[in-house]
Amino acid sequence: MLKVSVVVPVYNAGEYLARCAPSLLDQSIGRDAYEIVYVDDGSTDGSGAHLDRLAARHPHVRVVHQENSGWPGKPRNVGVRHARGEYVQFVDQDDELTPTALEDLYRLAARNGSDIVLGRVIGTMQAPSRVFRRTVDRCTAADAPLFESLTPHKMFRRAFLLEHGIEFPEGRVRLEDQLFMARAYVRARTVSILATPCYVWNRREDGGNTSASATTPEAYYGYLRTVVDAVKEGTEPGPLQDDFLRRSYRVELLRPVSEPRILQRTGPALDRYFTTVRRMALDCFPPGVREGLPPISRLRGELLEEGRLDSLIELARRVRGIRPRLAVEDLRWSDGRLRLTTTIEMLRPDGEPLTLYERQDGRFCLDPEFLDGIEGAEDWEVRDPLAYAEGELLTHDTARDAWWFPDGDLTPRTQRAGDGRHRVLLSGTTTIDPLTLAAGEPLPPGTHLVWASAQLLGVGRRARVVLDDTLGRTPTMAVGRPPRLVIPTRTAREAQLGLSVGPPGSTALHHRLLLHATTSPDLRRTTRKLLHRLPPSLRRRAGGLARRADPWSTPKGG
Repeated sequence: MLKVSVVVPVYNAGEYLARCAPSLLDQSIGRDAYEIVYVDDGSTDGSGAHLDRLAARHPHVRVVHQENSGWPGKPRNVGVRHARGEYVQFVDQDDELTPTALEDLYRLAARNGSDIVLGRVIGTMQAPSRVFRRTVDRCTAADAPLFESLTPHKMFRRAFLLEHGIEFPEGRVRLEDQLFMARAYVRARTVSILATPCYVWNRREDGGNTSASATTPEAYYGYLRTVVDAVKEGTEPGPLQDDFLRRSYRVELLRPVSEPRILQRTGPALDRYFTTVRRMALDCFPPGVREGLPPISRLRGELLEEGRLDSLIELARRVRGIRPRLAVEDLRWSDGRLRLTTTIEMLRPDGEPLTLYERQDGRFCLDPEFLDGIEGAEDWEVRDPLAYAEGELLTHDTARDAWWFPDGDLTPRTQRAGDGRHRVLLSGTTTIDPLTLAAGEPLPPGTHLVWASAQLLGVGRRARVVLDDTLGRTPTMAVGRPPRLVIPTRTAREAQLGLSVGPPGSTALHHRLLLHATTSPDLRRTTRKLLHRLPPSLRRRAGGLARRADPWSTPKGG
């Protein structure tokens, strides 16, 4: 038996096949260990013939042709039935796998007997996800936030799918990925998570990603009901079921009554969405789902279920104006690691901190000035101010669209602000180790911008880690063997902290000067002016030398 079958549904893929195929053909696991099963869903643009030519040249490529079904569900199911691998990896026609993805995923799966393996997703369609912070050998949906990752770009034990009859719905069905993953998660006994980048999820330049297709609210939330039903079918009523359903309530159900969408729709369109999601909130979700949400999200759910549309609109206006305030209190190198001490809080639209008010009976209520005039939100209780507060720093590899999570979560705390008020803060020291940050590996050459992510009282924000002049210059550091340069920099416009990482061994004086010239905003401007004054032949030579030393020039995915 082969180790892995890669199943790729294809319909009028055009130039995207030429992008996807090279990443699949030469996986490090070895051609004798895997196969690629393309399922051509009745393409009319020559994609089917292109696939046949691929199969003729590559023995580990197989092609199945079928009449058009209109959606990826049936081609994926057909691919699973034709697969000969112990595991199945789904890949979309416009995406890519990293070179060692199948080998790394299969090794983790075989070691743990996993039903599902989640590999870190990077690319232009993927926001940073806490699911992939660390590699996890064994977990389940009961003890890991798996429902925060509902795309099917994962590896599945084929026998597990067949045993439980887990298939994609066929035809033009929205949320088909969520339905498939919900059925799989509630039945999986062992799930593994790999923090190493495996899947490159690309946004199509032509906007042709299937999930972007329009639909009506009645149809969309009808599909969401099937996802909710799938969770209920696989679990008993109670706290665990409520936890599994909470993501659908928080993300899909509350989206039309949250900013920005509730502020973009008016008249009958707004009423139609409001009526649809309110009916579903009342019909489909047990009370424990809403009660387990953070304070502002729970308030939204309460206002929705009570039918207070005007209050939801005003709440959205005010929440839209909330901004994070981040202070960098210390920044220094220690033992080859960069340590940052930061504090984050949320500010109301008027610039004042979003606070809690402590009543005489000891209960905490959400900032009364912030909620003033919103009917149904008076004295909104915050039962545990720190229960849903979390934050961290993260780095963004701009060349590869990969996000990494350094060590050191920010710790929530309250601070008295006078007159019964309490500020809610996140603070702590984060350690960025350039030699291990990339899932235990060194950061690759290039630019890595530093961000902060914070969740406070039900408001989530991402903020740039901005440095002011009071912290002074943080020196360049040579780390590792062979040594590589790591230069803390600031972006020209926002003064955002970044780390410019050089290739191993590039620590000579001329490399240091060139790296400084390409990473310091002032020096970059000066260098550009000087280059423009050179004769064309010298300008080309100097430009080529600068590009070889410029961290930003590292090829994407390299």
